[in-house]
Amino acid sequence: MDWYEKLSKYFPVEEMKSKEHMELLLKEKGDVYHKDEGPHHVLMYAEFDTFIFIDYVWVSAKSRGQGIGHKLMEKLKTRNKPIILEVEPVDYEDSDSAKRLHFYKREGFNHAQAIGYNRRSLATNKENPMEILYWSPANESEEMIFEQMHKMYESIHTYKDEEVYGQAYQPAEEVLTFNEERETEDILADLDRN
Repeated sequence: MDWYEKLSKYFPVEEMKSKEHMELLLKEKGDVYHKDEGPHHVLMYAEFDTFIFIDYVWVSAKSRGQGIGHKLMEKLKTRNKPIILEVEPVDYEDSDSAKRLHFYKREGFNHAQAIGYNRRSLATNKENPMEILYWSPANESEEMIFEQMHKMYESIHTYKDEEVYGQAYQPAEEVLTFNEERETEDILADLDRN
């Protein structure tokens, strides 16, 4: 099974980029978009000057619990930049979604409360809301994370989308929203806890 098959068997169709799109990113944006592949994992990520975006992480079912995911996260954390990723909201009928959130929480990722993300899937033509998680070495604000997500969306997700899919994804302004009040509520809640 090649790297793309592994990813497409694990991730829902509405979250998957086409193989053509990912190969184009690797070829034409190889200075930013990367594949880290081993016998038991596939990690697709984009590394910018100021942050890293994890596009996909797959660890084989038989090797889960062996610390592979932790090692991959630690490797990225050594770059000392915020790490951002999208996950589907917890579906209590799909235990994998809860396990993924638990894994990232254990790895020190925060759940962005002020950032909304809802993109229409070109594969299913349905709305696909996602949660934004981030790890931040310098305690960056959610507003900064939002700005980085905007940059990633425009340079990775929508890269040559019309050429690859025959249609364009929605513009970043429609997909990503920022609720300043939610961020303020979180800051105040953190102060109350301390």
